[in-house]
Amino acid sequence: MEKLGAGDPPRIGAYRLLARLGGGGMGQVYLARSDRGRTVAVKLVRGELAAREEFRARFRQEVRAARQVGGYWTAPVLDADTEAPVPWVATGYVAGPSLQEVVGRDHGALPERSVRVLGAGLAQALMDIHAAGLVHRDLKPSNVLVTIDGPRVIDFGIARALETVADGGLTRTGALVGSPGFMAPEQVRGDRITPACDVFCLGSVLAYAATGRMPFGSASSGAHALMFRIAQEEPDLTGVPEGLADLVRACLRKDPAARPAPHRVLERTGAEDTVEGGRLRDPWLPAALVAQLGRHAVRLLDTEDPVTEAPDTPAPTPGTPENRQPDAGSDGGGGSGSGAGSGAGAGAGSAGSGHGSGRVGRRR
Repeated sequence: MEKLGAGDPPRIGAYRLLARLGGGGMGQVYLARSDRGRTVAVKLVRGELAAREEFRARFRQEVRAARQVGGYWTAPVLDADTEAPVPWVATGYVAGPSLQEVVGRDHGALPERSVRVLGAGLAQALMDIHAAGLVHRDLKPSNVLVTIDGPRVIDFGIARALETVADGGLTRTGALVGSPGFMAPEQVRGDRITPACDVFCLGSVLAYAATGRMPFGSASSGAHALMFRIAQEEPDLTGVPEGLADLVRACLRKDPAARPAPHRVLERTGAEDTVEGGRLRDPWLPAALVAQLGRHAVRLLDTEDPVTEAPDTPAPTPGTPENRQPDAGSDGGGGSGSGAGSGAGAGAGSAGSGHGSGRVGRRR
């Protein structure tokens, strides 16, 4: 978490910003709080992306679909304004570090049982995402958040909106979207993307969680060399526990049709009963990580609003997410906490118009 900068708006829609959570290709992600006290993550699209109608149309479509995702293993979409001068989406805030931070910085490789539960939770999340007609397309350790109650998936569906632009320009059909170390062969080749793409990425994530290494090596030799290995070579599963190796290897088959469906992955983890109902029955993480997550939650509770509202700041109106009921198919209404959502992509500081007044509002 970082403090807000001079270029950051104090509010986005009905949400008061508290801190920066990160950034990426989509825009900037903020920790925020609603006027009723709910903590959320708000993703503000980069201004240059918002100016492209092709991107905006795809973003609108994907946010609408993401609001239909049910289940416990994703961050719920609570609100969005895809028509604002600078579009944004608000999801439930998941108070935990990413799997990338846990494995790459804080702890290292996870024990076999933790990886089994991780696989079960991610498989369940993919079942819910696919049931809504979405393909995640960018399942990777930084898009998996780790909590005491299990893993949570963020950012599903959003990668598809980024297909409309690449390197500052329009892509041709089939242009690559994803993170090289966790892409599927069909993404590398520019072939048609199906839900089986997410299963391949799931296999790569499980291999990383179990060993601390990517199964096709790093990009140190270049992204193109890495993508060649993904498309043509077998994964290096050295260090993956014997009881998990067959499952991971099945997920990493080159032929999408040969990979197990998410419900079969869930069964093969041996942890299917553990993830029923959205809460784990027993601790799934090493004790040191559980203590770290507890400290993270305390820091969140201690986060104070960084700005004092001016006396003339209007209260939420019926058009804000706190007071209105969403129409069917609307992008702007309040969501259910049991829903699930697309999330953070992130990246730009001053994401364009709407910041001059200190508020990014709705287009009237």
